[in-house]
Amino acid sequence: MKVLKKILDIYNHSSLILRIIIGIVLGTGLALLIPSAEWISTLGTLFVGALKAIAPILVAVLVAASLCQRSAKLDRRFALVIFFYMFSTYLAAFAAVAASFLFPQTITLTGGAAAETTAAPGGLGEIVRGLLESLIANPIEALAQGNYLGILFWAAIIGLALKRFAGVRTQEMMQNFSDAITQVVRWIINLAPFGIFGLVFSAVSQSGFDIFVTYGKLMLLLVCTMLTVALILNPLIVGIALRRNPYPLVLRCLRESGLTAFFTRSSAANIPVNLGLCEKLGLDRDMYAVSIPLGATINMDGAAVTITIMTLATAHTLGIQVSFPAAILLSFLSALAACGSSGVTGGSLLLIPMACSLFGISDAISMQVVGVGFIIGVIQDSMETAINSSGDVLFTATAEYVHWKKQGKPLPGFLERSKKKA
Repeated sequence: MKVLKKILDIYNHSSLILRIIIGIVLGTGLALLIPSAEWISTLGTLFVGALKAIAPILVAVLVAASLCQRSAKLDRRFALVIFFYMFSTYLAAFAAVAASFLFPQTITLTGGAAAETTAAPGGLGEIVRGLLESLIANPIEALAQGNYLGILFWAAIIGLALKRFAGVRTQEMMQNFSDAITQVVRWIINLAPFGIFGLVFSAVSQSGFDIFVTYGKLMLLLVCTMLTVALILNPLIVGIALRRNPYPLVLRCLRESGLTAFFTRSSAANIPVNLGLCEKLGLDRDMYAVSIPLGATINMDGAAVTITIMTLATAHTLGIQVSFPAAILLSFLSALAACGSSGVTGGSLLLIPMACSLFGISDAISMQVVGVGFIIGVIQDSMETAINSSGDVLFTATAEYVHWKKQGKPLPGFLERSKKKA
């Protein structure tokens, strides 16, 4: 018994990244040595099934609890921060659409899942009609069937209603329920190395090493698109708002916030780092004490990139022709979905099925895509978190400095020096 406890302690306290890498290596090795051992793939099936079961509840509870707790007693700076958060998230999704059209990717699906897709929508009108019908679906049926559009809609309605009528105890109960569901997700993700072990075994035994070529291209597209957002689009927003060279602020946020977020892989865990950086930047504590925790929930540029690229790669794999207007609609949906992504590792991956449902892609297939996301998540999720978390400080500081300019207050020295150099 003591030996088993010691093994569990070592497992739980070791790096999740290291465990995932070990799972990938073992899955690959056994697939090459004993490809007929199909029972190993059961681990992947169980892992995907657990994610499929918990994801609808997670989305519903997180959105309702977030809206129920939200405060509105803030000034125009806060409204500007929200605008920056939402606008940058949409631009990130739009950039991901453009990248997917320029460099279309495919995903290897196992178990004959490609044949399970439903009929592709005939056009944008049919997509919009299906979207509206999904929104007003019975909420219980939406949860049971994994209708993420309906789940998001009813969770938002219920959350807004609770915000108006719920007492303090009810709000605390909602937050406790949200924390409990999030903990369940953490437990499932803690077993990800076993699930990925089974998924990699299944993929490699059927497709060989070609599977890593496909994943490598997909990961490269994700990383390059995220870097484009972090180093071009976000600086463009900041530069226009401040009329200054944005890179001193952008690079400082990436260095002091993004670097730690890359390794913690959790926007929530990086909140103390961001609060400390805001203090160094001389921001108003009453402002950033609210905007930074909120940004960890709704400022999700990297998540929008992941959701959009993975969804369009799935559609391309299944031969679904996606028009550019439909892809633009997807970018809106991806930005919305990203704002509801969980703060735990791999949270954005759990919202891919909601975006896939826009194109009639079945839940069974989209959850396989989630599994693929976990395989490449060692890099993808680290990059995603770094961009998300550093953006929280970047846009909070930008909104604060815009307010300083209106009051005639001088900006920090490093920004004023950048103006003189320009």
